[in-house]
Amino acid sequence: MSDWCNSDTGEAVYRSLDAIKNLRIRVSLERVTTTASLSQQLQQQVLSQQDGGVLELVPLSSQPQLGDAEEVVTVGWQEKLFSQYEMELFQNEMACQSPLDRQYHKEVMALTKAKGRQNCRIFTYTDYDRYSCPVQQLTQGNDLLSTTRSKPTFLAERMATLRHRRQDRRTMDSSFPKSKIINWEPSDEFKKNSHEVNSVMQVMHIMGDLGPSGGLGQKQNEFMLFTVKTDGNGTVIVKPDFNKGKEPYRIATTGTIKEIWHLTIENVSSTMKSEEKDREEHLYKDLYVRNKEFPNSLVGQEFEMPPSGVLRYLMNGEIVSARGFEYDNLYVHFIMELANNWSSLPTQVHYGVTHTSRTKSIGKDNVAYFGYPFTFEAFYMSEKESEDSILQWPVLYFKVLSLDSWQRYRTEGYGYLLFPSTPGKHTLTCHTWRPLQTGTVSALRRFFIGGSPELEDHSYVRIPGNFKGERLSRFGFHTATSGCVTFNLHCIQQSRGWVNSTTFRKRHQNTFDQAQGFSHHESLLSTMEAFQRARRKMQEVRESLPMEFITSVSQMQI
Repeated sequence: MSDWCNSDTGEAVYRSLDAIKNLRIRVSLERVTTTASLSQQLQQQVLSQQDGGVLELVPLSSQPQLGDAEEVVTVGWQEKLFSQYEMELFQNEMACQSPLDRQYHKEVMALTKAKGRQNCRIFTYTDYDRYSCPVQQLTQGNDLLSTTRSKPTFLAERMATLRHRRQDRRTMDSSFPKSKIINWEPSDEFKKNSHEVNSVMQVMHIMGDLGPSGGLGQKQNEFMLFTVKTDGNGTVIVKPDFNKGKEPYRIATTGTIKEIWHLTIENVSSTMKSEEKDREEHLYKDLYVRNKEFPNSLVGQEFEMPPSGVLRYLMNGEIVSARGFEYDNLYVHFIMELANNWSSLPTQVHYGVTHTSRTKSIGKDNVAYFGYPFTFEAFYMSEKESEDSILQWPVLYFKVLSLDSWQRYRTEGYGYLLFPSTPGKHTLTCHTWRPLQTGTVSALRRFFIGGSPELEDHSYVRIPGNFKGERLSRFGFHTATSGCVTFNLHCIQQSRGWVNSTTFRKRHQNTFDQAQGFSHHESLLSTMEAFQRARRKMQEVRESLPMEFITSVSQMQI
């Protein structure tokens, strides 16, 4: 039989836009032969032929027994079919404790009075039943399905009652903080209790009672024939798959009475008519259009634009990592400084502090990863710009500090980052330095009690804010080179023709080209104009020189 029986018992996954309640399954269970009946037939033939003195071997036929040898049932989604064991159990009203048990009691009593129970061996367990996975599993061996008894694992036992525990779960009040969020040393019992998958699928089992004709209703004879699982997204998982014209599955029971059964599973759900299908497609299209129009109605048709003459600068940044510093447990403190004619919203935060990160060795450097995001938004007013000033971009000043187990911090380095003048993504690495106090006492103080020389004004890293001279000298200021910090910046610039004057274009041609995106043609024209001006200036200088100097220069060239 194994040559022509179906042995593929794997799962099959289907996608359906139709409601799961329209699923209809036809299950056919047929008993092919019984080992006990074959042995009785063989014994009778041997006894009858012994009287004649001749022993003749006659081929045995595998004809099915009459009566309950074959049963065909059509089952719907979550349709309850009672087994013989449940019919006897729910007839007793004292055994019914839950509301579901009392409902089943009414249905069983109605079936008993009407004598209309169509199924005999095939029954179902719905998603609402207190059902645990049976010990009989669909195992493939020698091209047949066997009902070998095996002890379920701990995970299988816990998963069997998962849905019922999930239904009784109460929502925890998030206002009370948890005293222990992370369990660094979990016990074996904790691991076993936590190793569960919180599945939200609905399950339905189609079972079969493979006991003898006169002994139905025994739990040990129950066998899982078919399982259907579904979620709310239209995914349907069946095990085993529908036959689809293939040979039936074969089930071999074990025990004193070994029997062979054939199982056929077919999908007999009613197909949708063409009119209903077209109506459903139009309904889905209308629903899609409405879902698409809903966000548009919330956002509006007009795009948000800054006022005329204003440049809006938005930066989404990330402090990625810091490497090459002397001590471990690093964190970064940063602050934004706006230049002239720049402003921000009152709710904008101009400073921030990252979390403390431990370093790890990568190559020759110790790297601390932060992944700390920040957002900054500023506005530039071109109307306040004077003719002699130069456009200055905002600056991000930062310093890197280290923290030890005694809560002592040390300044590891200072640095600054000039906001990019071009929109897009930028990955920048900024090198840092720290003030250095010469002498052994300063080094010992830094090592033992923490602390180090600090800057009172962060702008001294670049140009101090109170500096008004022409030359800045730091002669005599001792510093030490420290590590570097990496930033990821995503910059957006938005304006509505914020520069219109010709004089401003000439003074800030490079900045304007970067911020406004002028074409290559205009950039080429500006380059040609600058070349012509330089050429005319060279001619004027040449004409102003005396003739003797020009002659001597020409002779030297010769």
